[in-house]
Amino acid sequence: MVIREHFELGETALTIIADEDCIAAGKEAVFAARASIEAAIAADPYFASSFEPMEAVTDDRVVRRMCSAAASAGVGPMAAVAGTVAWEAVEAMRDAGARTAVVDNGGDIALFCDRPVTVGIHSGGPLRNLGLSVAPGGSVLGVCSSSAKVGHSISLGESHVCTVVSEDVSLADAFATALGNMVVSDDPAHLQECVAAVAKAKGVKGAMANIGERLAMAGDLPRLIRVEESGELITRRILSI
Repeated sequence: MVIREHFELGETALTIIADEDCIAAGKEAVFAARASIEAAIAADPYFASSFEPMEAVTDDRVVRRMCSAAASAGVGPMAAVAGTVAWEAVEAMRDAGARTAVVDNGGDIALFCDRPVTVGIHSGGPLRNLGLSVAPGGSVLGVCSSSAKVGHSISLGESHVCTVVSEDVSLADAFATALGNMVVSDDPAHLQECVAAVAKAKGVKGAMANIGERLAMAGDLPRLIRVEESGELITRRILSI
């Protein structure tokens, strides 16, 4: 049976949707991923704050995924942290036998599904009730978002929401941050230029950006649909440290 569960570990707050007997594998992967990231920060505190790419000085897969994605997108490695943790958890659940596995890590989503999945796009602005209809497939997919208006992530731009889709979830997360940094105006030509540039990047399937009531899309994105936006489904931290 597929169930939905909220899970928090330190600063990480996740929504996990998966076959019930596979969720424990996802949680264990989150513990392991956080340990890898904490070790990287202990070895070099700049890893936690750099806005620039950094070379991975370890063979640890989590750190290498973050650093590789950051180098491609021209951002710091922590720009890929949420997507990378979600990716590790979904892969662990898939390997444990899950036919459906979705992890929402604060708007950075990794999913592996044998059925259609609707991913809501929460902008916090006037453009509401939008989502992406993701078809079932044999690969993990990343649908990652960045916003200058919603959440605690640092964005140097002005977007309500920027979303990037890739089978490399770390890459989707890093490029969502990069796109969010690029988008500084609701000028239609500017928005289209930004999403087109990101959609052309190696490994990226598609990108979209929104400011106010303006929306631009490029590349091979899942079908855009209308959804009923529910605040109850947005992943937020509930527990205090």
